[in-house]
Amino acid sequence: MAALTILYFARVAETMGRSSEALDRPHGVKTLGDLADWIEKNGGNLGDRAKLRGAIDQRMATLDTALGDAHEVAFFPPVTGG
Repeated sequence: MAALTILYFARVAETMGRSSEALDRPHGVKTLGDLADWIEKNGGNLGDRAKLRGAIDQRMATLDTALGDAHEVAFFPPVTGG
């Protein structure tokens, strides 16, 4: 299985209790949403799914985006600036 680095930022890192982790890609996980489901089924808390944003290999992605051969995934809340 391919190694996958998962990064958590801001409130997502707070609810997860960590800012990153590395794991072998879980069996059957094909999309960013599948990964989010797997994380939550295994004790993680990504917060409000409607407000969850993600990136795959540093490119913005939706939850239905395929992971492909990704090496890094990030989850974070919406970002605003001013």
